[in-house]
Amino acid sequence: MIRRIKRRRSEVCEMIKDQEKAELSLAEGHLERLEQEIIDLRRRNAELEQLSHTEDHIHFLQSFPSLCVPPGSADVPNITINHSFSFQAVEESVSVLKEQVLDFCKQQVKQISVTVKGDPVLLLEPETRGDFLHDSCQLTMDPNTAHKKLHLSEGNRRVMFSEEEQSCPDHPERFDVCLQVLCREGVSGRCYWETEWSSDYGVSVAVSYKNISRKEVMSGFGYNNISWRIFCSTSRSYFKHNNKETELPPVSSSSRIGVYVDYSAGTLSFYSVSDTMTLLHRVQTTFTQPLYPGFIVYPGSSVKLV
Repeated sequence: MIRRIKRRRSEVCEMIKDQEKAELSLAEGHLERLEQEIIDLRRRNAELEQLSHTEDHIHFLQSFPSLCVPPGSADVPNITINHSFSFQAVEESVSVLKEQVLDFCKQQVKQISVTVKGDPVLLLEPETRGDFLHDSCQLTMDPNTAHKKLHLSEGNRRVMFSEEEQSCPDHPERFDVCLQVLCREGVSGRCYWETEWSSDYGVSVAVSYKNISRKEVMSGFGYNNISWRIFCSTSRSYFKHNNKETELPPVSSSSRIGVYVDYSAGTLSFYSVSDTMTLLHRVQTTFTQPLYPGFIVYPGSSVKLV
């Protein structure tokens, strides 16, 4: 588009220069003829002056008629100043160019709008706990997914291990092999939640797609490519996804884990929460389904959503 504008500008400038040359050449031709006529008139004036002093009347009568007719009087150029010089063509070209520029700009604005809608602007992740809490979400555990040795309480916001199986009906969404539970609510935006855990062994906090298997050994969080899990304890911590572990520094004192999801940005972050927010691990990926928070509850341990 810029090249087109420059090319059109060059064409307009050439048009003006050509018109200027044509008008200048015409004016110079008129000027030359006028200068020649002035020379002829001065010569005839001198001849008339000389003839006026002659005493030869016959010579006077013979010469006078030819000197009375101005030379080239029939061909005196009629010089007209064109006040409406053809800038109209220039104005029309500029007008057309202006319309083209406006159309180009409108198309670019549309493309930018589509791009912005299709590719959301990535927002900065919060820094302080107060910032994270602005994106907090209320979660409850789904009793239909809880293993029979997990007991839910406090409005399905606390889960603990029990040696005795709960008397609950079979359900297609219940985990039969792994000691784990999913939350009822899925996450598909920006969301933050915290959990407190009590255990001598540790805690596993996870997120998973809802279509995770419920009846197999590999249905455990972190053992497949549709779930992400962090295990924290005072002696060892690690992150697990697709059956691959990444060792992390142990959590020294805090018993509270914060989880932050920015679904559109594809980020999943785990924090140790105390007086400060300590990043334990961050995942950068592309999510294709809503994420459901989940927990693995080990013998002698409990987990609570706060």
